[in-house]
Amino acid sequence: MSDVLKIENLHVSVEGKPILNGVDLELRRGETHALMGPNGSGKSTLGFAIMGHPKYEVTEGKILVNDVDVTEMEADERARLGLFMAFQRPIAIPGVRLADFMRHATTNVRNPDRKEGEDLIPMREFRKEITTKMKQLQMDTEFARRYVNDGFSGGEMKRAEILQLAMLQPKFAILDETDSGLDADAVRLASQSIAQIGGEEMGLLIITHHDKLLEHNPPSHAHVMLGGRIVESGSVELAHELHANGYQRIREAYPEAAAMEMEMQDEEQAV
Repeated sequence: MSDVLKIENLHVSVEGKPILNGVDLELRRGETHALMGPNGSGKSTLGFAIMGHPKYEVTEGKILVNDVDVTEMEADERARLGLFMAFQRPIAIPGVRLADFMRHATTNVRNPDRKEGEDLIPMREFRKEITTKMKQLQMDTEFARRYVNDGFSGGEMKRAEILQLAMLQPKFAILDETDSGLDADAVRLASQSIAQIGGEEMGLLIITHHDKLLEHNPPSHAHVMLGGRIVESGSVELAHELHANGYQRIREAYPEAAAMEMEMQDEEQAV
């Protein structure tokens, strides 16, 4: 039986404001799912809730990894179980070199019961592995000596996230608009890199507004989110339709969700 990430009737609020209104989703290891929708529809909120960000309060529903309920777990515990998220806007960590960060994170995932500071991956073994991954991703190995995201361009931040994905090899990866802020060539390279390290080894949930990131990662399932819930699912053709035509058909087909979307936008503007 393959690994499975299951979201059941998930309701999430941020600072008392409901954002997700009953999301159901099942992602199996080896599958690629695309999640699309207008701005403010709840896509990133779903990712943060899956990862256990403390700002995102689950008020109803469950998040399960292989039937293990992770809804109340801390983010690091979820990561050790095989969850990963590449952020739309990664934060900088001045003073912490990317290589050191990756050595600790990779060790924690591979040896989740270790005590911090003990039993790190041997330096020679780690250096060989990260160098191989960086060459595969067409990255200058000097990149690993820089502080995490400190002074990085948008493209460099996204490539650093993809390097983490390659090293950690999670069971399930949520990619939150990895194409955001990138030019066409950078998106193409990102798409190719994700395909090289993903494949059948992990389940991918790609949150995107466009279909270019899906060029080398054709989704087995595509979902559209509106008003805080998934209203329609289909194949890669649905993703292409949304990219070409926008969300007018979706809003007309699901008036209740469209009304919720308008209500959420009005509340956001009132803040």
